[in-house]
Amino acid sequence: MRAVEEVLPGLPGDLPQPPRYGRRTVAEVMSSAAASLGVPGFEDVLGLPAARRVVVVLADGLGRAQLRARAGHAPTLAGARNLATLDAAFPTTTASSLASLGTGAAPGAHGLVGYDVLDPERDTVVNQLGGWDAAVDPRAWQPLPTVLERAAEHVDVVTVSRHKFADSGLTHAALRGGRFVAADGPAARVSTALDQLTAGRDALMYFYWDELDRTGHAKGWESWEWTAQLEELDASLRRLVDRVPAGTTVLVTGDHGMVDVPPDARVEVSRVPGLLDGVRHTAGEPRMVQLHLEPDATPGDVQALVAAWRERFGSRVWLFSREAALEAGYFGPPGLVREAVRARIGDLLVAAKDPLALFDLGRARPSVLSMVGQHGSLTRAEREVPLLRLS
Repeated sequence: MRAVEEVLPGLPGDLPQPPRYGRRTVAEVMSSAAASLGVPGFEDVLGLPAARRVVVVLADGLGRAQLRARAGHAPTLAGARNLATLDAAFPTTTASSLASLGTGAAPGAHGLVGYDVLDPERDTVVNQLGGWDAAVDPRAWQPLPTVLERAAEHVDVVTVSRHKFADSGLTHAALRGGRFVAADGPAARVSTALDQLTAGRDALMYFYWDELDRTGHAKGWESWEWTAQLEELDASLRRLVDRVPAGTTVLVTGDHGMVDVPPDARVEVSRVPGLLDGVRHTAGEPRMVQLHLEPDATPGDVQALVAAWRERFGSRVWLFSREAALEAGYFGPPGLVREAVRARIGDLLVAAKDPLALFDLGRARPSVLSMVGQHGSLTRAEREVPLLRLS
């Protein structure tokens, strides 16, 4: 929107650099794993060893900072070979990062540009994670072939995850391909993974672990409950690694980190005068709010809106336009951003610097205010994730 560009022509000077798409992000993990198996059409940009089988363990919510702070509770992970520190996709949220992992593409190409995003054709905000809109066709919304689909033409491809994700919109959009083998509890998932690997076939396995993230949202990553879940993950990975067949590479990474937000920093922006004036839709996540303005917004309207946000939050947030973010590469190389995706992104983006979470209770349940752990923004605690090799 030109009015926003006139008011915010560039990016804040202290805004962190965009993710290193094509070199060191979650988007390169699955594609490099496929290349290490000899699947044609992929490049091993992460320098993985040649293997007959690769297991990619995605521990949702496993940030580099959180793991380092609790390394004493995770001897298997702490003793693993550290291959790289990767960038999560932008925004640093599960839908965007898992779609990048699954497609090998940046959000501007695959189109999952946040937790909640605008469907411009229907002028309504849709969820990209657990509440996928039934009116949105996942394969049309995200039309790129996935790494799993392409690899399945050459090796055995299997996903091990919870039953409830087998038919989810996110799975169909970004993680489709191969066989989905469901198992719910930690022990069941490890046993299931081992059963699939011992068949002796060359294989690419995607192994999803969501307990850390769920516990972090509910209790915070600094809680004893989160640490207990990290210990469970670590022990489960030890059991997996001890029994995988020879020639198997086991990789562990995350989709984002997390920031604990105290109750007094969880703000209902819908109750603060001026913060939503002229805003048609709010989208995104509590630490990376996307504001879609009314189509007839003038530069004066935008100036008043920006002034209201700056008066309320000052230097605690970054404010910048969609166009500035696109041009700088936050959603991926500008030339690879699909035209259909641009309008899904907010006109004005509000990213939290401090431990701060911003809620519009006009479209969210009041219970969200009880969530402690949050992510979505560009702080190191949210954007940096490890890439570890266990075997």
